[in-house]
Amino acid sequence: MGSLTPTQLFIQISIATILGGSLAYLLWKQRQQAKSLKPERVKTEEPVKTLPLQLQAYERLILLVDRIALPHVISRNNQQGIGLQDMQFLLVNAIKQEYEHNVTQQIYVTTEAWEAVRNLKEQNIHIINQVASYLPPDGSGTDLNKHLLEMIVNNPKVSLHNVVSEVLSYEAKKLMK
Repeated sequence: MGSLTPTQLFIQISIATILGGSLAYLLWKQRQQAKSLKPERVKTEEPVKTLPLQLQAYERLILLVDRIALPHVISRNNQQGIGLQDMQFLLVNAIKQEYEHNVTQQIYVTTEAWEAVRNLKEQNIHIINQVASYLPPDGSGTDLNKHLLEMIVNNPKVSLHNVVSEVLSYEAKKLMK
């Protein structure tokens, strides 16, 4: 893959941001609709048995979202002296492993919550790959990490982990009512 110009990188990151923003808007809209409907919770034995498992799943997914947030992935996997492609592999692999370790939690949460987590994973991998493709192939892993962190600082909307965490927290709290 050839190097991208700063304009091309900006366009691609903008597209990822727009997609992420759309997801955040849809989740916010769903939250607002849920608040306005406030359905009464039917008391049956079945939800009582699964409630602890559901709450534990939301807890684990909030932890997952925090662990795959780009600044945290970078800080846990930062290694001096390795090349760009090796660092790219380490970061992407760390995100995939975290996600795969928690994939079973999807059976306890809403489809929307799981999609938000999956989209965050995909967005973060996409951003890593896009920034890496912009840098020279002989660049260092430190260069990749530096550019990723600068991008997040300069455009906080690129990182959706806070929005996804809020959605997961909101859904968990809704279960406790």
